Amino acid sequence: MTAVDTAQLLIRLILGATMIAHGVNHWLGGGRIDGTARWFSGLGLRRGTLQAWASVVTEIGAGLLLVLGLLTPLACAAVVSVMVVAGFLAHRPNGFFVFREGYEYVLVLAVVAVALAMLGPGAASVDDVAGISAVGWAGGGIALGVGVVAAAGLIAVFWRPEPTEPVCTKTEVEAQ
Repeated sequence: MTAVDTAQLLIRLILGATMIAHGVNHWLGGGRIDGTARWFSGLGLRRGTLQAWASVVTEIGAGLLLVLGLLTPLACAAVVSVMVVAGFLAHRPNGFFVFREGYEYVLVLAVVAVALAMLGPGAASVDDVAGISAVGWAGGGIALGVGVVAAAGLIAVFWRPEPTEPVCTKTEVEAQ
């Protein structure tokens, strides 16, 4: 195994383990699914319980695929999607730095996922053994494109934040 294969393996294992841990925490940690659902609802996402379970399945599933090196560009797309949603809904209002709850961390994970999709999973992967190869611009395009489209779709369908200013009733508008 070359140094590049070893680097790809390390990136896959750490990114995959991080995603698995994140998913398990959403499932079993702190407030469990109910707490995660309330948190998602607080971010303006409708159907909080559905969102909580979707995040658990996506994070654990993507993590397992990364650890195995199976369908790597799609696993990376799932990471990108989760990070785009988290970055946009939870972290963007707080600026860049993670110590202020900013989007720094989720940005790094998303970019690492795209870079891994471009580099490929390496020799120590199911993809390599099975001859599955979508690397370079194709792998990166799949990870970024599918990830951003999935995140945008979720946000478009489920994000309904509370208005920051009182909404006028029809009668109030007509009176103006």
